[in-house]
Amino acid sequence: MAATLVIAGSVRPTRIAVQVADWVAGIGRAGGGAFEVLDLRDWPLPMDDEPDMPQRGVYAQPHTRAWSAKIAAAPGFVFVTPQYNWGYPAALKNAIDHLYREWADKPAVIVSYGGHGGGKCGAQLREVLAALKLRTVATCPELTLPRALIEANTGEIDATEVFATHVGTVRQALDELAAALAA
Repeated sequence: MAATLVIAGSVRPTRIAVQVADWVAGIGRAGGGAFEVLDLRDWPLPMDDEPDMPQRGVYAQPHTRAWSAKIAAAPGFVFVTPQYNWGYPAALKNAIDHLYREWADKPAVIVSYGGHGGGKCGAQLREVLAALKLRTVATCPELTLPRALIEANTGEIDATEVFATHVGTVRQALDELAAALAA
């Protein structure tokens, strides 16, 4: 079976999304799962450059066809997203909206992070994933960043240390994902 994709949902220069995604994937691998971290920065998807609607699955652009193949091959997803101004990043929304059928009927986890844990962006993302017929598991970890780390904005984090108290919740979400994948 292909690996579950852990999608790092930010492309900002000083983001920590990839480091958080690596940490989440590491917890999943320690539990015996197969996880691949996918960095949206490696998938440049220009805004609205497809002439047809994604629901039809007819893509003119090579980058969209490649994105379609990558997402279609994945059995499930973990969306790792920061909360920006109570929402999730435009790059993540754009990547999701490039496709339609490729997402359907697959399980997903939302792992949000921010100064308040990212619950508001997680709730918004859950609505969008439901519209695409993804099956989001019940547990969606909300990781709280310390204010000093947010203000430093260095793009560096020791996720193991900063999120130590959240390991159990992440494991629970990944266990739910594993059960959904097995069903």
